[in-house]
Amino acid sequence: MPHTRIFYHRPRILLSNAPHTRLPQAGFTLLEIMVVVLIMGLIAGLVSVIVQPDDRGLLDVESRRLAQLLDLASAEARVSGTSLAWIAEASGYRFEQLSSAQGWHEITHNNFLRARDLPANMTVSALLLENNPLNAPWRVEFPAYGQTTAFTVTLANGTAFSNISVSPVGMVTVDVFAGEDADGR
Repeated sequence: MPHTRIFYHRPRILLSNAPHTRLPQAGFTLLEIMVVVLIMGLIAGLVSVIVQPDDRGLLDVESRRLAQLLDLASAEARVSGTSLAWIAEASGYRFEQLSSAQGWHEITHNNFLRARDLPANMTVSALLLENNPLNAPWRVEFPAYGQTTAFTVTLANGTAFSNISVSPVGMVTVDVFAGEDADGR
């Protein structure tokens, strides 16, 4: 018969009555929590500054939106057989449609061609119609038949500005500039 050994293990119990001994505590101190919250606040502040678009970035987005809307209005006029117009003031713009019964009236039934306000500090600063400057309020018509008149719209936001140019054949280009005056100097 094989020889079997049985081991008995007794747990060790360490007891200390010394006054300087302290049992480990779970959790964080108030100071540690405050340091973590402070660090998180600094990181959140930096992220918000980085994510918030600058003048040029905001201007670029708004310029490309306007370019697409002008291209849409030109195509809509040709497809529908109804002349459209883009009317701008310093702080915003809208689209109008020509009807035989009412004449020119604002487009309200099309969500894309609805009236829009520009973001704060952004303005429509100039319109050149066939390289001739016009006074505000500015108006460009998109005829149902024939070519669109060449024009350039200038948007300004702080030190950044953009030129949105539309050629007679309907080609739309956007140029955004930063750090210069709105008149290009």
